[in-house]
Amino acid sequence: MLARMSVKSQHTRQAKSAGRAGNAISGEFPLLIGLGTAAIFFATGSQLVEIVAHPVALIGVFLWLFAVILWSAICVVRHADCLAVKLGEPYGTLILTLSAISIEVVMISTAMLHGANNPTLGRDAIFSVVMIALNGLVGLSLLLGGLRHREQHYNLQGVNAYLNVIMTLAVLGLVLPNFTTSRSGPNFSTEQEIFLIVMALSLYAIFLFIQTMRHRRYFMESEDVVVAASSAHHPIRMHSTAYHASMLLVYLVAVILLAEKFAIPLDNSIEKFNMPQEFGGAMIAALVLSPEGLGAIRASLGNQLQRSINILLGSVLATIGLTIPAVLMIGLITKRSVTLGVESGNLPLLLLTLAVSVVTFTSRKTNVLQGCVHLLLFAVFVLLIFAP
Repeated sequence: MLARMSVKSQHTRQAKSAGRAGNAISGEFPLLIGLGTAAIFFATGSQLVEIVAHPVALIGVFLWLFAVILWSAICVVRHADCLAVKLGEPYGTLILTLSAISIEVVMISTAMLHGANNPTLGRDAIFSVVMIALNGLVGLSLLLGGLRHREQHYNLQGVNAYLNVIMTLAVLGLVLPNFTTSRSGPNFSTEQEIFLIVMALSLYAIFLFIQTMRHRRYFMESEDVVVAASSAHHPIRMHSTAYHASMLLVYLVAVILLAEKFAIPLDNSIEKFNMPQEFGGAMIAALVLSPEGLGAIRASLGNQLQRSINILLGSVLATIGLTIPAVLMIGLITKRSVTLGVESGNLPLLLLTLAVSVVTFTSRKTNVLQGCVHLLLFAVFVLLIFAP
């Protein structure tokens, strides 16, 4: 009888483990779509992505890749959220940020190396990331969080650390080139580019040391906010840390492979339909920021504003601190000119955005008013794309 009971319990455990495995497989259905799409596009070479003579087919390929990349990016957010729960802050948001930056670098480099040289593509994408994150997503997070929770609190030291480095690198990388005289136009000389690469990477490395080790508490939620957020429990399907880490990497590989192909029809669509060049940078930025934007809005609605800030300001800092050096290194290696200086109406908009961000985060709490101001600046950014 004891033998029958042990056999029965063993069958029960096997059934439960099989059920969990089946649920895990069914939950990763987007991975099959992403890898299948990547296999199709790599198997056909350039036949699909280089369709230019047929506008309808070009739009279809563009939308197909955009939808699959967005779906896979949402899954990146899901696994990053699980890792954030298991590892704690700020490691969870740092994983999400670095994942998105790798996608951004791949998309920008592919678009830069495709076709004729477009010296402003990297600048447009970087500037778009700053505008979408600091204005669009910060504004939406503050607005929705304020509507649900009236006022939300954050750690002032962490935000000050973010803004201090962001303002320094943004002005040196996107404003200073307009005023240097070593080379004509809003461009750096080779020596200035090398100095900016070393300086940006070094400062970002120092920030990571501060964020993850020396002053980690600056980037964590206060205890009362953690208790309130944990009480508002939302169901999330958790597995082991190794499972979520491996699945995040696999989804990230799928997104990077698809992003490499997406950059080509994006570039062709801009040329075919005579769209503004800034539109290409905005599309790359929107796609890159989609996983981080979803994670930030979800955190804000859950009254975890510090996590939302870590995601959004961290994405801006990583873009300026990592993507600008990557773009400059690509230009130096391939002998292509790279224009970094933000010009025309975008220059005062960038400076105004940095100033408003400092004012927004001068206290330890936010409300809907700050969100509305940032969304207004985002609307100006969209307007200047099509009506400069």
